[in-house]
Amino acid sequence: MTGPPVQDPSPDPGAPVPRPTLREATRFWWRLGWISFGGPAGQIALMHEELVEQRRWVGHDTFLHALQFCMVLPGPEAQQLATYLGWWMHGTRGGLIAGTLFVLPAAAILLGLSIVYVLWGSTPGVTGILRGLQPAVVALIANALINMGRRVLRNTPSVAIALAAAAALGIGNAPFPLVIALAGTLGFLMPRPTPRTDPATPQHEDRALKTSPRSDWIRVVRILGLGLLLWLAPMGLLALLLGSNHVVVEEGLFFGKAALVTFGGAYAVLPYVAQRAVDHVHWLGSDSMLHGLALAETTPGPLVIVLQFVGFLGGWNHPGALPRFVSAALGAAVALWSTFLPSFVWIFLGAPCVQRWRSMPRLQGVLDAIGAAVIGVLASLAFWMGSRTLFPGNRIDLLAVVLTLAAFCGLRLFKWPTGWVVAGCALIGWIAQVLR
Repeated sequence: MTGPPVQDPSPDPGAPVPRPTLREATRFWWRLGWISFGGPAGQIALMHEELVEQRRWVGHDTFLHALQFCMVLPGPEAQQLATYLGWWMHGTRGGLIAGTLFVLPAAAILLGLSIVYVLWGSTPGVTGILRGLQPAVVALIANALINMGRRVLRNTPSVAIALAAAAALGIGNAPFPLVIALAGTLGFLMPRPTPRTDPATPQHEDRALKTSPRSDWIRVVRILGLGLLLWLAPMGLLALLLGSNHVVVEEGLFFGKAALVTFGGAYAVLPYVAQRAVDHVHWLGSDSMLHGLALAETTPGPLVIVLQFVGFLGGWNHPGALPRFVSAALGAAVALWSTFLPSFVWIFLGAPCVQRWRSMPRLQGVLDAIGAAVIGVLASLAFWMGSRTLFPGNRIDLLAVVLTLAAFCGLRLFKWPTGWVVAGCALIGWIAQVLR
């Protein structure tokens, strides 16, 4: 699990900025973890803005290839993209740091919100903050879709694929994996004749890793074996200490299996998790599931962090012989571990091969078509969230409309920092709730 070779930066002042030191990158990932609101679309666009356009640590082609790779993996694509880019700059250590710091702030915030939820329930202050954050999320997604669409939708076929994907999910309720599979098939039938190179891509990023088939197999076996051990060892220890039927053990095994089928991110996996956690094993009620999703929307990082809330509530409601707080904390911990560990495994397995795809036009056509389909999927989700935020219960929410327009104009026209937009909307929502 070694990273790509780093060449000496060019002395040409017009050349791309050389890669940062590990300390510089760590500071960036720590900051990003606290401001990465807006769901996957907003988070991906934020990384592109920061890493490609402002800092120029990563070339656009490298970023796009990595994004396409992460989109076809199960799990949270934005967190996987951060892991990949961390690996690209600093190898395994960089990937572990980037992927962990992308999740850690959200996990800490949601743990605090979960404790507040079980002790005091829904408070007017939290309700107001939620009301203010929802328009900010809609504005972030709209701005991100424009930025990403301009990069990905390069021709008429890609636009057609994006529109078809949006219609398939928004109108036809087609499964996300099916949409991706059909888009990939279309891309395979329409290959690009020659590989494309972005002139803005740093020269040191045009090099694919040179490895032998034997070393590839050794690497695959080593990573898969280590990942499986890291997942099963804690579950086995908990089963010995608490019993195999304790809710914490059951949660760890369930979320580990769910992580293997989370194509399409949190919204795709939530129905599956809700069916199991609410209807079958009754770890929490349907109202609590909705509240958890709303609380997760207030945190930075991947929305799939809501599974930590499910794990917390499952441990709280079914502690067995453990104290409630201990059981809840263990439930949250195993949910996090089982949900995000596979993401690191997928990235470290596939990242060394991503750059080789540039010399394979047919495969590039598949990836470009998948990227276009994902834009359509995100557009469908943006419409779904926007309609429910701006027109709840078939009525117009004037505060939400004003906040959404203000946030969008601030992001798009005035280039306000994302953190300021989110904090400002949350504050206004809280004030509006207090003044009611």
